[in-house]
Amino acid sequence: MKIQVLGSGCPTCAKLFEITKKAAKELNLEDQVEYLTGNEGITKIGKLGLMSSPVLTVDNKPVLVGFVNDIEKIKDLISGK
Repeated sequence: MKIQVLGSGCPTCAKLFEITKKAAKELNLEDQVEYLTGNEGITKIGKLGLMSSPVLTVDNKPVLVGFVNDIEKIKDLISGK
């Protein structure tokens, strides 16, 4: 499984990354979380056809666009529930 947080590097993007890392750790998937920021993150968001950030992807598919601070919701998105 490949989990990525994509964004510009703003505080909101960083916060989503931190929450996602915590959620992944609780699911024993912590080593599979990547954070793509700056040009790399923005380019990937554009390639996905999205216009907002941050974006949470699982196996290169967007599962969340925008910001959610509910760790249980993020765990559900990662695990496919």
